[in-house]
Amino acid sequence: MRLVYQRVSAASVTVDGEVVGQIGEGAVLLLGVRDGDTTAEADLLARKAAELRVFSDENGKFAYSMLDIGGDALVVSNFTLYGNCRHGRRPEFISAARPEVAEPLYEYYVQKLRDAGVKQVATGVFGAHMDLDIHGNGPVTILMDTDEMKKKG
Repeated sequence: MRLVYQRVSAASVTVDGEVVGQIGEGAVLLLGVRDGDTTAEADLLARKAAELRVFSDENGKFAYSMLDIGGDALVVSNFTLYGNCRHGRRPEFISAARPEVAEPLYEYYVQKLRDAGVKQVATGVFGAHMDLDIHGNGPVTILMDTDEMKKKG
C-alpha cells in the first residue's frame, strides 16, 4: 500500500457538486492499494498515520501526532499512486489492485484509523471522480510505502 499524508488546516472532498467529506485540522490521506496487499499493510499504515509526529510544538519541531492534537483525517482512495510512468507518455496501473479487492481494504483502513482513536475520519466515495479542496499546512507531505517500510536496514 501507498499513502500520501498531507498535513492540513482544513480539507473537503466533493462528488457531483456535493460535499461528501470535510475535516478541520489534521491530515488528508490518499490511499493506494496494490495487488497483493492485505489487512497487514492496512494495519501498519493506519497505526503509522495516526501516530506520525508531524504537528509542531511551540518551537516549530515536529512533536505531536494526529492523536495528540485530536486531529481529523480525510481518507481518499487513489489508485493512481500506483501509476507506472516508465514507458511512453501514458501511465499504466497494472500494479493497482482491482476495485473488488481495493475497496474492502480501503474500508478496513478507514475503520482501523477510527479504532486507533482518530477523532473524526471522513472519506470520499470509492471509485468516484472527486474534487479535493486541501488547505495544506506547512506544506508537510509524507509518502509512505509498506514495501519500503518493511525493508530491513
